[in-house]
Amino acid sequence: MAAPRIVMVSGGARGLGAAIVQRCLDDGHKVSVGARDKGAIAKAFTDIAPEKLSAHCFDADKPETAEEWVAGTVAVLGPPDALVNNAGILKMVDFTRGDEDDLDDLWRVNVKAPFRLIRAALPHLKASGRGRVVNIASTDAKRYRDSTVSLGYVMTKHALLAMTNAVRFAGWDEGLRGTAICPGAIDTDMIAGIPGVTPKAERLQPETIAEIVSLLLRLPNQASVPEIVANTRLESAL
Repeated sequence: MAAPRIVMVSGGARGLGAAIVQRCLDDGHKVSVGARDKGAIAKAFTDIAPEKLSAHCFDADKPETAEEWVAGTVAVLGPPDALVNNAGILKMVDFTRGDEDDLDDLWRVNVKAPFRLIRAALPHLKASGRGRVVNIASTDAKRYRDSTVSLGYVMTKHALLAMTNAVRFAGWDEGLRGTAICPGAIDTDMIAGIPGVTPKAERLQPETIAEIVSLLLRLPNQASVPEIVANTRLESAL
């Protein structure tokens, strides 16, 4: 069993993020949770000792909160050696739907926010000798499926996949590894009511993705996993 880690998880107050936080706690890690509403973190995780879990404000609309969260994590729990970029949004944007404000929102939350966090946490991740960055991407990071999907969302997830590849080059010799998890539809509120989405009974459960995160945090430096695709559909290329 790998030594416990100090793990930062964005968007960890509900849904997939909360499942990842809980699994990390169950695995014995200390967890620093970032969300727009710190109060929501406290409501989601009651009776957790403060030396095991800390809550911090992280808001994609406030760039300074990236560095503030990293600094707060160091002050409360210690230097992080793992970062899970989970926070994300979905808006329907393509050549006929949505507008530029929607597209800007997608890029700000899905791309610029994880970029800022990686940059802020990078010195600590490299110094640990076993740093990990896990980016929650999507099967939409791997292809453009059809016109029912959001082109804007697809574009941002492709960018997140590219960012994940860059992580390994940023600190390979120091033991830094990065993985993009590319799941199909996950049974959370984010996809509720979207046309063409995978039927509810066939969706992934948040706990399944949390299990994949758990595995990645256990693997040694010698087992670099650039990406993991967990599809809910039968597709010839995925």
